[in-house]
Amino acid sequence: MNNLSLVYREKIISTDIEAIRQLIESVGVFSPEENDIAVELAQISLIKGNTSGYHFLFAKLSDNIVGYTYFGPIAGTMASFDLYWIVVHQNFQCLGIGKKLLAGTESMMAKRGGRRIYIETSSRKQYEPVRSFYSGCGYCEEAILNDFYSPGDNKVIYVKAIHAGK
Repeated sequence: MNNLSLVYREKIISTDIEAIRQLIESVGVFSPEENDIAVELAQISLIKGNTSGYHFLFAKLSDNIVGYTYFGPIAGTMASFDLYWIVVHQNFQCLGIGKKLLAGTESMMAKRGGRRIYIETSSRKQYEPVRSFYSGCGYCEEAILNDFYSPGDNKVIYVKAIHAGK
């Protein structure tokens, strides 16, 4: 199943809002508040379009969205980007979709002048596969902010340098 016929799309459309909710919920690690935040950010981006400053990359298989990324430039920096969300539906994980989405997202950032990508995640045990994924994709653990999310739940920040204009 490594030869998936994925189709990619950057523009968010109204039907993506519910697809994003379903993707986030399928993974089973995000809190209800995080689920709501993902949907709210998508709704804002849908309304504001390019003026929101945020960007998407959707991966579709047949007519279904099986994964997406959500990212944007970091205000006040010259060439740094945040990757806010990368989600692959639970039923489609471990098929290389996440790596393809991340590579496509890095390319989109580079074309927008990006030089450094930052990713934040939780130190909770259920996020260990996510942290391993980032490390396996060339991201380095840059910082840990203790008790950031809650007591015992640290924020782990990963970074990767890319070449602008890629």
